[in-house]
Formats: sequence, C-alpha cells, structure tokens
Amino acid sequence: MTHTDAFGSDVTLDKVSALDHWNKTARAFLAHSSATPTHLAAVLEEAPSFALAHAFQGISYLTLGRKELIENARAALTNAKDAVAAVGCTKREAQYLQVLEAWLAGHPRQSADIMDNILAETPGDAMALKLGHAIRFILGDATGMRRSIEAVLPTYDTAHPATGYVLGCHAFSAEETGDYALAEAQGRKGLEMAPDDAWGLHAIAHVYDMTGEPMAGAGWLGGQTESWAHCNNFGFHVWWHLALFLLAIGATDEVLDLYDHKIRAEHTDDYRDISNAASMLVRLEIEGVSVGRRWEELANLCEKRTQDGCVVFADLHYIMPLARLGRTEAAETLIQTLTRTARSTPGDMSSVAGTSGIPAARGILSYYSGNYREAYCQLAAARASMQSVGGSHAQRDVFERLTIDAAMRADLLNDAMRILRDREENRGAPDAFSTARLQKSVAKSLDEKPAVVGVAAPLLA
Repeated sequence: MTHTDAFGSDVTLDKVSALDHWNKTARAFLAHSSATPTHLAAVLEEAPSFALAHAFQGISYLTLGRKELIENARAALTNAKDAVAAVGCTKREAQYLQVLEAWLAGHPRQSADIMDNILAETPGDAMALKLGHAIRFILGDATGMRRSIEAVLPTYDTAHPATGYVLGCHAFSAEETGDYALAEAQGRKGLEMAPDDAWGLHAIAHVYDMTGEPMAGAGWLGGQTESWAHCNNFGFHVWWHLALFLLAIGATDEVLDLYDHKIRAEHTDDYRDISNAASMLVRLEIEGVSVGRRWEELANLCEKRTQDGCVVFADLHYIMPLARLGRTEAAETLIQTLTRTARSTPGDMSSVAGTSGIPAARGILSYYSGNYREAYCQLAAARASMQSVGGSHAQRDVFERLTIDAAMRADLLNDAMRILRDREENRGAPDAFSTARLQKSVAKSLDEKPAVVGVAAPLLA
C-alpha cells in the first residue's frame, strides 16, 4: 500500500502514523534538526519494511565519513533490499537504494547523478535535492550543486512545503559559484518561508565572509543565535562562522570564548566538528594568538582516525593537530592511509587523495616541522585542485592561509603576493588577512630572493 508524503511523492507505507513520522524526518533533515534520528527511528519501528527509510539511513551514515560506519551503511542497504523483497517499492524509492549502492562502491559522484535522475522525474522531492546537494558539497562540486537546484527550481513555489529550504540550498550554491547578490536575496527569501533553515542562514554568512564584511556578518549571526538552537552539530559550524567574523575584526578573546563554549562545547570526534576546531586554531595562531593547550584534545581524537581514509577533507584536518603537536608517527600513518587510498582504493576519493590530499598533508606536516619552504612547495602543488577535497570556500581558506604563511616565513614574498592577489580575485573583496599581508609583502619584496623554479603556486581557474 502507498501513501503520498508531504512533498507529493508516493511512499510504500501502509500506516498513516508511519507516514507522519516520515514527513517529520524529512522536515527535520531539511532543517538540520537534532531530532532527525529520533523521527527516523520512529519510522523504522513502525514500518521496518520501508526500504526508503533504510536507504536514507545508510546514506546518512556515509555522510559522516567514518570507516566504522561503512558496515552500518552496508547493513542498511541489506535491510532496504530485504524490505523491497518483502513488500516492494516505487521506482523512486529503488533509485535511493542505487544511490547508497553507488556510494558504497566508492562512487559518490554517481550517487549525486542518480539523485538528479530522481529529481528529473519527481522534481518536488526535496529530500533528494538536499541529499544530492550534500553529496556534491562533500565533493566540492559547487557548479553541480547549483545546476541541480536550478533545474527544478520552478517547482518550488509558495505552495510547496520545502521551498524555503530549497531556496537556502540555492543561496549556498550561488555563493559558492560567486553570485553573491543572488545568494543573499535567495537566502533572505528562503528564511521568510522557513525561519529554522540554518543552512540558508549560514549561506548569507558565507556571503559576508566572501565580500569582506565581518562587522555585518557578526551582526547577522550574533543577532539571531536562537535560529540554529534546534540544530544537530551543524550548529557548532554556525558558531564557527561567527568566530570567523570576530577573528577578522581582531576580537580574539571573544573567538576563544566561542571556541570553548560553542564550537567545542562537546568534544566529539565528528570530522566536521574537528575541522571547525582545528582550522580555527590554525587561523588564530597564524595571527599570533596563543591558544594554550587546546590542540591536545583534538590530537588525542585524531590519533584514532588516522586510518579512516573516507574523506580527504577530514584527513587534512586530522593531520593539523597531529603535526602541530609533533605527533609525527601518527601524522605519517595518516599520510600512508592517503597513499593507499590514492594507489589502491577504487572510486572517486582515489584521485582526490593523490592530487590534493598527499601533497597538502605533507605540506601541513612540513609547516609544523618548521620547514617552511618545503611546506610551501607541497601546499602550492595541491592548491590548484584543492576544491576537489570538498567543503566550502570559507573552509578551504585555511589551506590558503597556511600556503601564504609558509611562503612568507620562507621569504618567498613574490610567491606570497601572487597567491594573496589571486585569493582576493577569487573572493568578492579584500579582507583583513590579505590586506595586512599584501602591505607587508610589498614593503619587503624588493629584498626577496628569486622564488625556487618550479614551485610557484598555480593560479586557480
């Protein structure tokens, strides 16, 4: 028996109560609500033969980028297939199983393409849109994110219950592709329809970051902190954005306070939480701020994740605390994991590990070993392909800052200036980081020795 869900799609459920839990799951997922797993558990308790719920659970496991959860995702796929054998499923639901199967085989790009196929036939399936958006975010495919959304955007009018959240996704993809005016307009419009859309709220924060407006950004987030109080750990990331703005205006005491009480309010080993924390400590120390013993709890967690090899973006943040505290053996183990991924692991992450992951990881290790020229060479070699590691422009900027700082410490000032100017061109406006360092580089450039041949940073496309 089928019912129609809140977004107008048929679902293989025979209980209205289970349908209600499924609709709540979808709405919570769109809002990054901490209640999502609770609603999903209720669905599976009432409808253990609902294949779509099992597939969604499996896909959710894979987004967490943890080696030990791969088997959970496989189990979810098995449960989904058993459910299909028992009660059947719709064509759309079967495609969700294909998404999970492709990702388990190491092909998240194919998974995202299948999500687009779902949308081609059922454009109102906001869960497929959001999941495809999330997968392409992990892949660093900003163009794909935007293309996917804009292909179905006319479907999302004022009558569709997910339109506010979809506009938030459109806002983020517009920001990541450099269309800041559109991003802000869509983000604000979306929030009018879905005030709990933390993703859209944070998309506007990205606009303020990329256009060099930290005071406006701090005001935007600081004035509505309750808007993401319902969130899962994504809420820590929104606090991280507020800390970025405060760092840009020099309010470092406030940044450290946010770090202790918001960004690391919970000492989780979720890679997204660790990336927030590690990248913030890197930024603070580059600005000359003492961070005390805050690296230690991160390093202790990262030592246990050196053999994950699931998401290169995660690995590059795991290595930061290890390298910073001189835990060289653990850092080298992580680089060996990246090397195995590049050489022998089939799938999309293999090329990312080889072209970006290994040189960037070696660059970070060299940086914290005090070998700044080698650090610059390695980080510069990875720079042209760093978008492929995933995340946002704001998140990947930590690698830009490390590359620039390494060049300046190695007295490669012409190289530093070239990257600084390229960084400004690829953003919407200058910011405090680039302005201060360009001034310093210009002042010293006449005394700089020629850069080492072959290591000048390639310009970003």
